[in-house]
Amino acid sequence: MPHIITRIDRPTPAEVAALAPFGTATIHEAQGRSGALSSRIKPIDRTMRLCGPAFTVASAPRDNIMLQLAINYAQAGDVIVVSAGEYEEAGCFGDVLGNACLAKGIAGVVTDTGVRDTADLIKLGLPVFSLSVCIKGTVKETLGQINKPVIIGGIEVRPGDIISGDADGLVVVERERAAEVAQLSKAREEAEADYIRRYKAGESVISVSNLAAVLAAKGLTTDL
Repeated sequence: MPHIITRIDRPTPAEVAALAPFGTATIHEAQGRSGALSSRIKPIDRTMRLCGPAFTVASAPRDNIMLQLAINYAQAGDVIVVSAGEYEEAGCFGDVLGNACLAKGIAGVVTDTGVRDTADLIKLGLPVFSLSVCIKGTVKETLGQINKPVIIGGIEVRPGDIISGDADGLVVVERERAAEVAQLSKAREEAEADYIRRYKAGESVISVSNLAAVLAAKGLTTDL
């Protein structure tokens, strides 16, 4: 008998809030250059940002019945993450379901298929990240899974992992590492702020990046 999981372990709101201010590139680098989803999945509007626990969905291509079930069972603050086989030629999500998400306080939608009604979704202000924009409709036929680990954008996302998105793309942080990665991200931002300060003070890129020894080891010479 088909069965879906509706209850998951989520990070605390404080853990989500601690990661939310950092850019996806910062988080990716801070956690060892890991967790970055395929660069093909992008926000439908560059100003969109999201950060929240993943409510995962495995869906058949060109079919959004499982996405609709996920919207029904997800909680406020969740990010619905839909793995649908990287199928670009379908618009599985639009403004009607976007309004359903907003009514529940869902923090955003990520999918490796297409979405449509993007002008209306942008007006709604719901963060939506997708592989494509496509006007072609979907069916509601094939049952799949909810809240099992999924592969999306080449990365495994488990229910309750934190997914963060901005203009640059998407990154996933394992729930167990949330506090650690937030601290590492903060340290990285502070280090980068110091680099910028040193550049503005007139220090060279070679000096700030400690490149002299590296370049010498590689035998690089200049005409200076």
